[in-house]
Amino acid sequence: MKLFPFFILSIALASCSTLPKLPKADATLAVMQRVNDHWQSEHPIKPATAWKPYADYSPFWQNAAYHTGNMAAWQVTHNDQWLNYSRQWAEGAKWMGATSNDTVKWKYSYGEKPEFVLFGDWQICFQTYAELWQIDKAAGLADDDPRQVEKLARARGVMEYEMSTPKNDYWWWADGLYMVMPVMVRLGNITGNPQYGEKLYEYWMYAKNLMYDKEAHLFYRDGKYIYPKHKSTSGKKDFWARGDGWVFASLARCMDELPADYKYLDEFRQTYLEMAVAVAAAQQPEGYWTRSMLDPDHAPGPETSGTAFFCYGMLWGIRNGLLPKKEYLPVALRAWQYLTETALQPDGSLGYVQPIGERAIPGQTVDQKSTASFGVGAFLLAAKEMYLLSK
Repeated sequence: MKLFPFFILSIALASCSTLPKLPKADATLAVMQRVNDHWQSEHPIKPATAWKPYADYSPFWQNAAYHTGNMAAWQVTHNDQWLNYSRQWAEGAKWMGATSNDTVKWKYSYGEKPEFVLFGDWQICFQTYAELWQIDKAAGLADDDPRQVEKLARARGVMEYEMSTPKNDYWWWADGLYMVMPVMVRLGNITGNPQYGEKLYEYWMYAKNLMYDKEAHLFYRDGKYIYPKHKSTSGKKDFWARGDGWVFASLARCMDELPADYKYLDEFRQTYLEMAVAVAAAQQPEGYWTRSMLDPDHAPGPETSGTAFFCYGMLWGIRNGLLPKKEYLPVALRAWQYLTETALQPDGSLGYVQPIGERAIPGQTVDQKSTASFGVGAFLLAAKEMYLLSK
């Protein structure tokens, strides 16, 4: 990727005099190995036997989000066990998302049934399918090899059908930006079809106009949570950490692969830079972000998935020249210290991951035993960037 210009931002950050130094690359690889091996040993891939969206073999969002992190970890380790884990998962899902073939019934509201093909939570799996396609192409498989065609047939069929419609409101919730934006970037690069880039911008602008707070420079989770219709328990704007983490990470993943001459690149870069300032300012002294970012008392205590996504996004920005190291590396290091010293448990599990949901819930238990696939995936993304920066 072509390095972006170096942007200077003025943000107020706490003193970092007690922060650890940048960890050694081999130490980062060791913790990555520990976390990922533990997850895979506890969640072996099994053949699909029924339609169960939340089963380990399902291509639904929570598993697919893990695999985006697993593939990132593979990129810096080339661990064949990890690659085969994602390959077996994709093959078990038959390279599909939601399985309905009746386009008349296809929907994009929330849904866990086969007809919700256009709902982004069923499309995130296409990110990993496309990456496996690219890996196998690099290994010598021809584009017209049936094994290659199979990997992208469903992804292209769904996304190109979606782009043929006049609708632009497919991404109506913040999570959806992580689920689908990188799909469109990767498929655009693979196919050379410029429509992917045009629709990426069109759908993004709909989502941004709906959910982005121009004062706070953060995204509401969806239309239900926009202030003042919805408020935190203290009457403040309520920005859900994992929701903004999805968006911030998506921008990094997209910019990492978008061509340098992509005509809308400045729009994504500017939003990313604005978010970085707001995210950094909301970090707690212990390194984590609370579930309601601007009201720590609303749902107090650490949360790992949002923290890991923010850590990943900032490390990526530092490594690629978007974020000044002097100002943002202390933020990322505090987050990494929390992830590896508090969230990481002795058995290799990753705790303090808020369970599946869509908001910060007062009184909800989130503790050292709270773990989830998508939280591990976010951690692996951050670990990859920490390794590359350290190296």
